[in-house]
Amino acid sequence: MRHRVVQWTTGNVGRQSVAAIAAHPDLDLVGCFAWSQDKVGRDAGELCGLADVGVAATNDIDALLSLKPDCVVYNPMWIDVDELARILGAGCNVVTTAAFITGHSLGDRRDRIVEACAQGGSSIFGSGINPGFVDLLAVVAAGGSERIDKVTVIEEADISGYDSPATEIPVGFSHPIDHPGLQAMTAKATDVFIDAVHLLGDVLGVEFDEVVCEAEYAETTADVDLGSWTIAAGCVAGIAFSWHGKVAGRSIVELKFVWRKGQTLQPDWPIDTGHRIKVEGCPNIDLRVDISPPPDFAGTTMSDFMRLPMILTAMPAVNAIPKVVAAAPGIVTYADILPLPRGLVSL
Repeated sequence: MRHRVVQWTTGNVGRQSVAAIAAHPDLDLVGCFAWSQDKVGRDAGELCGLADVGVAATNDIDALLSLKPDCVVYNPMWIDVDELARILGAGCNVVTTAAFITGHSLGDRRDRIVEACAQGGSSIFGSGINPGFVDLLAVVAAGGSERIDKVTVIEEADISGYDSPATEIPVGFSHPIDHPGLQAMTAKATDVFIDAVHLLGDVLGVEFDEVVCEAEYAETTADVDLGSWTIAAGCVAGIAFSWHGKVAGRSIVELKFVWRKGQTLQPDWPIDTGHRIKVEGCPNIDLRVDISPPPDFAGTTMSDFMRLPMILTAMPAVNAIPKVVAAAPGIVTYADILPLPRGLVSL
């Protein structure tokens, strides 16, 4: 069965989505949303560095919804709840990479998404690399134990090559190491991981007493030049934080991150670059996830190599389209489309 698809934005992730949709034997690209005026009227393929696909980008939302797509691939950096509610309320299913997994991080605004799904008889599924794909691997890994004590997902990286002050400064980077609001800042800027904690709690069949963020910081002893901005000596250049799902004070799910910039940290945290999934139980299971280019990869620049994680961000959402179209109305997660290790947590 073929599905009619509208692509929403053509940024870094959206470009990979368009390429995947165009190549997919069961998907037809029928429309494309242009976020900026200069993209209106241009072919979606051209906007994504591809051959023309015969679909002109537009910023006319009514015109896109009138196409009655089976699914919208929604790839902005952040979700717009009003926009999503409009799409879902019109009866269009959505797969998204825009910081959405379960919607719990939205607070009361989650209700608007749920209501729009009910109104339109539509479903929404969110993924990405992390949160998203690595949590899927944690679900699969947990299914191999007969008893589960704790599930931990770890991401460690030196992100010196990632030049995005608009997203990194709110997390805590570049602020004085003694800034009194660092903990609250980090929690607010990373609260999408609340969704991932709830996802893993759902697949494990556990209801948490609390979901909390804990963080610590490292300062740089010398200025760190990051291209478009600089972290001054004495300011935050390393952040280690964890989101925990706890029952009776015990962490059942932990999402742990260690991010550093440069080689002048104090304390000097070691980095084991990549993602790891640890299931403590019987038996213990430990997975490592590495991303590498294929043999025919011709990239030479950082921009070329950044395409690899963008592909990994886009593909779980694109590949989920048939399942999401077929799902009952509402918020769809990996908990709805996989066999689950529920009832195995030792409490």
